[in-house]
Amino acid sequence: MTLTEPDSEAAVTLTRRLSPLDRYLAVWILSAMAAGLLLGRLVPGISDALAAVEVGGISLPIAVGLLVMMYPVLAKVRYNRLDAVTGDRRLMASSLVVNWIIGPAVMFALAWVFLPDLPEYRAGLIIVGLARCIAMVIIWNDLACGDREAAAVLVVLNSLFQVAAFGLLGWFYLDVLPRWLGLGDGQGLDVSPWQIVLNVIVFLGLPLLAGFITRRAGEKRMGEAAYEQVFLPRIGPWALYGLLFTIVILFALQGETVTSRPLDVARIAAPLLIYFAVMFFGSFALGKQLGLPYDRTATLAFTAAGNNFELAIAVAIATFGVTSGQALSGVVGPLIEVPVLIGLVYVSLSLRGRFTWT
Repeated sequence: MTLTEPDSEAAVTLTRRLSPLDRYLAVWILSAMAAGLLLGRLVPGISDALAAVEVGGISLPIAVGLLVMMYPVLAKVRYNRLDAVTGDRRLMASSLVVNWIIGPAVMFALAWVFLPDLPEYRAGLIIVGLARCIAMVIIWNDLACGDREAAAVLVVLNSLFQVAAFGLLGWFYLDVLPRWLGLGDGQGLDVSPWQIVLNVIVFLGLPLLAGFITRRAGEKRMGEAAYEQVFLPRIGPWALYGLLFTIVILFALQGETVTSRPLDVARIAAPLLIYFAVMFFGSFALGKQLGLPYDRTATLAFTAAGNNFELAIAVAIATFGVTSGQALSGVVGPLIEVPVLIGLVYVSLSLRGRFTWT
């Protein structure tokens, strides 16, 4: 479906009203990536200093950035409309299948195809594929004009399955399946359920609770109209500030490692790029085939393509060590995911106008 003339004029007007932060989002993200790499490479000891500031295996600087990023978006969610999402059985069932059956299987296959001779990197990629996204997907979905209520429901659903299934799937894909397929000896995955629960509480529970309380209290105090039109625009930019801060910290933490081992990074990046493309476009096509509207199709695609990098890195470090190849794969994951998914935001928005949506 092409835009009508009035729609085109409205789009131009909207573009002119966008703040510089929104209009040049890709520029700011690329700049944040470059700044992080330069900090990690040029400032002695900064990566060690940032890595030392953690509690329970969770990096506090990254946690702060993600919380600041997610809070404004979750404060926008209309929690009184969540029943409309939970009643959409097509969306709920397809999300579970894509995230917990197809996603891990796709990453397992790509890891073995591209890294048959590098078992440490291969295992790290498989761990990344098992850690379904519960944090940064909120911002990608919002930027792509996805369904906020659907995103909130799906990340909660992923969180519950993550607690219940992460360790079991890790044992299956790292140990059992390779033996069944005759690919050699498997690798164990020693992951504490408490570590997964803590990860879910910090990166989803806290901002979700804060967003829920803010909306309830804000609507009660100032009314829904004032809350939507006055309060939300004031806190909205902080989501992007948090995103940019998180990107700088991520790249600063691993800047020296990434720039000193470019060939290894390239080998890890190749299957990741294919994984993101397969998961996003496959889920997007599935949503369209199921007759989902654009906003829920976009939500399905981004929740399928994104990964919980913080959990993947923490598990890899706890199980195999901070200098292991598994940990490097976990680190490369978000460094590739951030630029790829911001590009997919623009792809998603362009697809929005090419189809007739129910």
